[in-house]
Amino acid sequence: MDDVTNLTGRRIVVTGAASGIGRATAELFVRRGAGVVFIDRDAAVATVASAAGGAAGLVVDVADESAVTRVVAEAAAALGGIDGLVNSAGIDLVKSITDMTPAEWNRLLAVNLNGPFHVCRAAAPFLREASEATIVNVASGAGLVPLKHRTAYCASKAGLVMFTKSLAMELAPVRVNAFCPGIIDTPLFRLSFENEPDPDAELQRILDRYLIKRAATPEEAAHVVLFLSSRASSIMTGVALAGDAGRTFH
Repeated sequence: MDDVTNLTGRRIVVTGAASGIGRATAELFVRRGAGVVFIDRDAAVATVASAAGGAAGLVVDVADESAVTRVVAEAAAALGGIDGLVNSAGIDLVKSITDMTPAEWNRLLAVNLNGPFHVCRAAAPFLREASEATIVNVASGAGLVPLKHRTAYCASKAGLVMFTKSLAMELAPVRVNAFCPGIIDTPLFRLSFENEPDPDAELQRILDRYLIKRAATPEEAAHVVLFLSSRASSIMTGVALAGDAGRTFH
């Protein structure tokens, strides 16, 4: 039987690839046969990419438009083109609107929403030249159902979901989908409870929002991204796919 999740011959760029979902995704894609350029603002991305067998590990802040344009061109040169893109770079902020500064709001949107725009815009000419090209934007269940004290984060992820849907219309037949995960056991997630006065109680409060009362692993999330990037989802585009342990439907 044909393995529809085999990525042999694919040329894919993954942002946020030094840790978390981005790293697990990039490493999985390499194992599935793709040429992968790992991108992150953390200089450790070069070591991560080398250890995984990636084509390159490039350093860039996705909020920096001119730097993104340059790095995406470098990625295309390293891969001989681009036919897949995963936007996984993102940051979080848990703060009330009265305590949040305009700089904090602007920085979060610059990374979580402007960042995917910069990367997609730079990659679009290469994707349009490829057959069966895909984009997966890693949004969040927080872009579907809101969370208290997460106004900036929820706004950025909801914006990313609608950006994805609109871009699917614009770039067709390039397939553009969003993955909306729930809690994933990453450093970003642990920041949301480890600094609380009672971390265990705060973690339990978070888990109580989910039917499956545990955090998913980055590897579990990566398999959803693989599905959306492969021929297994060949008739899906413009979709916001929730993989969030049951939070957003109940």
